[in-house]
Amino acid sequence: MEEIVLNAELRNIAGKKVKHLRREGYVPAVVYGHRTQPISLRVQERALRQVLKEAGFNRLITLTVEGLESPKRVLVRELQRDAISHSMLHVDFYEVVLTEKIRAELPIVLIGESRPVNSGEGLLFQGLDTIEVECLPGDLPPHIEVNLAELVAIDQAILVHDLKLSDAVKVLIEPEEVVVKILPPEKEEVEEVVAAEELPEVELVSKKEKKPEAEAEEEAPPKE
Repeated sequence: MEEIVLNAELRNIAGKKVKHLRREGYVPAVVYGHRTQPISLRVQERALRQVLKEAGFNRLITLTVEGLESPKRVLVRELQRDAISHSMLHVDFYEVVLTEKIRAELPIVLIGESRPVNSGEGLLFQGLDTIEVECLPGDLPPHIEVNLAELVAIDQAILVHDLKLSDAVKVLIEPEEVVVKILPPEKEEVEEVVAAEELPEVELVSKKEKKPEAEAEEEAPPKE
């Protein structure tokens, strides 16, 4: 797999002053890790957009920082965008240790076509959008592919334990969880009602490393 490289520069301004960086085409950033002291950076917005298209949140990026001797192997941990313009406001990079395992949420990517769905005989139900895994950084796949062509009959399902993953990747959710399933059309509405009645209300929170306090004031910059 081709190496993804992003160049960055050290940043010596913070807080409200970072709005000037954005006007100049830069995005304020920080790199940190459990063995890395937080370092404030700036990256070119155009270069960052291109890297995000290739790497997303689950591919390693080689971050070269002007003024530092060695590049850093990082993952994108958080990207903040403006709610209206969707422009990038701030990006967090997490430096990994290649010999230490990490946890990540891998997106499910559906490929192929299911005959019962195409013919109208069945409806596709997707139970999971992401799956949490644990592995070494170098073994982390960008996503998990699920081939719908394997579903050829009503009530047939692909479960977590059916997923094709490397032995180096450990799945952290129940193996009997349904990833996708073909339902008969008349069952769709009934199952949705039952699910809505039986499931307790929960508050969803994201799992992420604790962010450096120095960057907290940059998370929600005032509108210009």
